Amino acid sequence: MAGVFAHTVRPAIMAAARWEGLRRTAERMPVTRKVVARFVPGETIGQALDTVAALRGSGRYVSVDYLGEGVANADDADAAVRVYLDVIDRLGRYGAGADGVRPLEVSLKLSALGQALERDGEKIARENAFTICDAARRAGVWVTVDAEDHTTTDSTLSIVRDLRADFPWLGMVLQAYLRRTLGDCEEFAAAGARVRLCKGAYDEPASVAYRDRADVTGSYLRCLRVLMAGSGYPMVATHDPAVIERVPALARASGRSAVDFEYQMLYGIRDREQRRLAYDGNQVRVYVPFGSQWYGYFMRRLAERPANLAFFLRAVARSKM
Repeated sequence: MAGVFAHTVRPAIMAAARWEGLRRTAERMPVTRKVVARFVPGETIGQALDTVAALRGSGRYVSVDYLGEGVANADDADAAVRVYLDVIDRLGRYGAGADGVRPLEVSLKLSALGQALERDGEKIARENAFTICDAARRAGVWVTVDAEDHTTTDSTLSIVRDLRADFPWLGMVLQAYLRRTLGDCEEFAAAGARVRLCKGAYDEPASVAYRDRADVTGSYLRCLRVLMAGSGYPMVATHDPAVIERVPALARASGRSAVDFEYQMLYGIRDREQRRLAYDGNQVRVYVPFGSQWYGYFMRRLAERPANLAFFLRAVARSKM
């Protein structure tokens, strides 16, 4: 079932994510909005912060993401920056962690900050990201730069390298299904960087990405071994039980204790496992997205796992009874 899903259903869902007419229809359907709430706790900052408070109360860390990507003009990029500054200001009131690990973080996509603009897009995104990082430094909040499709990787990592000169705690996301990622992990692990390693959520061609599920998992474990052996801070972003089972041994082999890395999972996915890991003394960070631009994120969640799609289809069926 997983193989069929990966090779036929997932590409269809990712194609649907780019269909503007379907997006408008989905956004009007009450059942869609109801299911979206499983993965996106709200559209406002207040709703996101309510979720942050609940997660912190359960001992988990949080990364807050304001949904939106590929902005069409500089004004929209400026608007995204203002939202992030507001979020950071409010998160800063929670206070920083005592052990050097920041329990609160924001995640940002550079395309939401203007990276894709035809004129000076990379420069605008770098300046906007600097503004956000500077505010985060004052507030005691971490920042991690998200990954997007492979065509943005060189630009994104170039911006991250520049920003880390001023903000060495800045994190970045590397996607294990890209064939280039092992080399990127070697670079940033040697540089002592915070790296969130995920499998990858975009529909990439075989020329640049592993397509077979087993190959992706194999690449993830190779990359994770490099990060664990390096001088940085690995962030193990996965819901895969087979990967999670391997993590303790990889950490021990590299001389790492539970405070030298963290697990990361998405809001609404495997909540019981998140709680178990935290209860067992691990650092667990939950990725909490919010905002009205939820469609692309929601479709990627459906495309990632057969269980997510099944959950959505059951909800649709119940709504028609």
